[in-house]
Amino acid sequence: MHPPSRLLRLSAPVELLSLLVLLANLAVLQQPAVASAIGPLHGCAYLIAVIATAREAGPDRTATLVAAIPGIGGTLALRRLAARAPASPRRT
Repeated sequence: MHPPSRLLRLSAPVELLSLLVLLANLAVLQQPAVASAIGPLHGCAYLIAVIATAREAGPDRTATLVAAIPGIGGTLALRRLAARAPASPRRT
């Protein structure tokens, strides 16, 4: 096994952070411009996380199903895939 791809490592936190921004906007600011700007970013990050997980997981369908959980799924799948990958040898 190899560590998760860079695409998944980047999209998972973006998905979570953009969801938090959207929820904060909904609760406090209620600005349509924020929702218009961050909403598509969140949607793209969500789709990228699910697709990248499906490509990385191979026969492990649990990681793909976990990635489909909106908001935190990409982060959970990233942790699951990282736990499966062996630790890389340290260079000295």
